[in-house]
Amino acid sequence: MEAPSAPPVPRPLMHHRWTAVTFLHWPYPPQVVQRLLPPGLEVDRADGTAWVGLVPFRMEDVRLPRLPPLPWASRFPETNVRTYVRDRHGRVGIWFLSLDAARLGAVVTARVAYGLPYFWAAMSVRRDRDRVRYQSRRRPGTAAARSRALVEVGTAFDQGELGPLDHFLTARFRLYTMIAGRGAAADAEHPSWPLVRARLLDLEDDLVAAAGLPPPDQPPLVHFSPGVEVRIGRWRLV
Repeated sequence: MEAPSAPPVPRPLMHHRWTAVTFLHWPYPPQVVQRLLPPGLEVDRADGTAWVGLVPFRMEDVRLPRLPPLPWASRFPETNVRTYVRDRHGRVGIWFLSLDAARLGAVVTARVAYGLPYFWAAMSVRRDRDRVRYQSRRRPGTAAARSRALVEVGTAFDQGELGPLDHFLTARFRLYTMIAGRGAAADAEHPSWPLVRARLLDLEDDLVAAAGLPPPDQPPLVHFSPGVEVRIGRWRLV
């Protein structure tokens, strides 16, 4: 099954590259997730179930249009806790319950300008052959939480091997937020994720619980991707 296509973003606000991406997903009762959403958004369900993702990765080549990336500021680890939503018009996308990043400037800008729940953290992403290790610990002055994961990367999926749930959890091209008390959204244009089989070898995580959810009570569904180039559109009210 082929993944849905991203909407075009002809005039991007920013360019990103997301690399070494691991998707860890757990099912949750929809009512448990719905209470964490703002008015105007409702849980998007797969077979009647809500899903919550823990997604660590490396952000690279962050830049504004027509400008080169700054060597230090444009490359850093990030981890988000997210769920999947529909707006009042039936459009689907991502609602971030939290985002941890290793660059204070990115955290402050995203919180102030875009209303995104970013936290400053000490983080690392290290790959050794077929294993990727992610570590994150929030800095003092924020709600204490940490995450540590070790993933073993396997072979790539063929498109025909991927089903509706795989795409439901990964093929998401709209980000929602609240700006000055009003709902807003931005599109993210990127190619279909090149998804790879992966196995979770170790996980110690407080981020999901810190976002206001019960800790997961079962192993996650795991996907890995080497990454994609991304064009982030401008925010608009919804």
